[in-house]
Amino acid sequence: MGLFDLLAKERTIAGAGFNRWLVPPAALAIHLCIGMAYGFSVFWKPLGNALIGADGAPLLSCAAGATTFADKLAGTWRALFAVDCNWTQFDLGWMYTLFFVVLGCSAAIWGGWLERAGPRKAGLVSALCWCGGLLISALGVYHHQLWMLWVGSGVIGGIGLGLGYISPVSTLIKWFPDRRGMATGMAIMGFGGGAMIGSPLATMLMAKFATPTDPGVWQTFVTLAIIYAAFMFAGAFAYRVPATGWKPEGWEPPQNAKANAMIATRHVHLKNAHKTPQFWLLWVILCMNVSAGIGVIGAASPMLQETFGGALIGQVDLGFADLKLDKALLAGAAAISAGFVGLISLFNIGGHFVWASSSDKLGRKQTYFIFFLLGIVLYLVAASAASSKSLALFVGCFVVIASMYGGGFATIPAYLADMFGTQFVGAIHGRLLTAWSTAGILGPVVVNYMHDIRQEAKIPADQIYGPIFYVLAGMLVVGLIANLLVRPVAERFFMTDAELATEKQLAHEKSLAAVSGGSGNGAAAQSSMPIAVVAWLAVGIPLAYGIWVTLQKSAVLFK
Repeated sequence: MGLFDLLAKERTIAGAGFNRWLVPPAALAIHLCIGMAYGFSVFWKPLGNALIGADGAPLLSCAAGATTFADKLAGTWRALFAVDCNWTQFDLGWMYTLFFVVLGCSAAIWGGWLERAGPRKAGLVSALCWCGGLLISALGVYHHQLWMLWVGSGVIGGIGLGLGYISPVSTLIKWFPDRRGMATGMAIMGFGGGAMIGSPLATMLMAKFATPTDPGVWQTFVTLAIIYAAFMFAGAFAYRVPATGWKPEGWEPPQNAKANAMIATRHVHLKNAHKTPQFWLLWVILCMNVSAGIGVIGAASPMLQETFGGALIGQVDLGFADLKLDKALLAGAAAISAGFVGLISLFNIGGHFVWASSSDKLGRKQTYFIFFLLGIVLYLVAASAASSKSLALFVGCFVVIASMYGGGFATIPAYLADMFGTQFVGAIHGRLLTAWSTAGILGPVVVNYMHDIRQEAKIPADQIYGPIFYVLAGMLVVGLIANLLVRPVAERFFMTDAELATEKQLAHEKSLAAVSGGSGNGAAAQSSMPIAVVAWLAVGIPLAYGIWVTLQKSAVLFK
């Protein structure tokens, strides 16, 4: 049996008795690796000081002396190919932007292929792109070529992100028709947790490889590529898809269609999904939820320092401008802010699982109603807390907002399955992720632009963010209206039984009887339980390590 035979979708169809709890660890193995995209900022400072002059000081950047945005862009253009100047955070930050723009585009473009090729093949391509991109980036760091980082991790790695992100969605929803939200929450939780593991690991590796003239970044990229390849390959080859007609033992689909009008029992073809108003309403819902969260989450550390200043370290009379005059005080405030960022990360990850699981009981529309209504209230309260210098209330608002930000990502695949059925849900989800790409630009641009113009207008630092919170609350109002407008998909958009049978044949699906007969987990599932335990430990231990490190950083908030 050759490699291509192993990658064929037919080889991934599980027989009767397969333990479905083996599939979530496979998805987590991939998501925990590609989730390091969120943690790439750990490389900005080392890369920004990579070139050392004869005097032992870092060389200037290509944009040194730039005073306008156009000058910064010109400096970045030169930095793409120059070998005699250092890179700025502005130069490197474009790689972060490329991650999420390319993620959405690649998921939209290749989502249909994924449905027919199967999650194993998509997971393997994701691993090759993500890890191969890291190796190209390592070569770029070694030769000091910024364009290689953009192409390697930003573009090629971004394709890996897109395919890896959506590869388990359709599979998990089909394995857990009784717990759609929980299933996608488990997998996508890994994407949020990837940086919690990868960032401290990368920091440790850079410290090990660093020399007086080399920050150790390219060696770290190579090491991470090897580690991630092992986990992602294991995850890809562990994927299984259920046979047509499989259902959990003892579970029956809801029979009362009228009482469950928001859960489709039939399927919409990929080519028709974007023709429905529901697709575009869900696009707006995801875009607004992400836009309102990603901007402030990305600016969490400076936001806390500027808003509370010396109050973070018990010096209530000192503003942020005063802290900047004393490096020791500023370092103390920065440590508190790092704990705030860690706490946001934890709630973001927890929100993936908790909110998505809750949506199985509450319903997807009701869950998003809570996201938007509660989010609006919390942003208004956060503006008041910033004005009154109530740190505990401010932090409380944003950890809940972060949980709903993560919960929105994890709940949307189940919302799509409810609306459009499960046959093409992975591909439809891929197209919907263009909303994430849009939000990845819209949210940070709004927050950073409003921040900068208010700063230039000499507004006191502790008063900068209040109006920004009102604008973000306005985005949530738009999302709330879109969610209220969601109705069941019209009958004309669903495939006929004949069309569905044709699509199942094109997707190389097989009936349960054709695979091995039977319909439950049975004794075979029980015999595979030790394997499931090992699989969960393989992904659970690294995740627990990341959570422990983050808790240690967050503990400073409570001292």
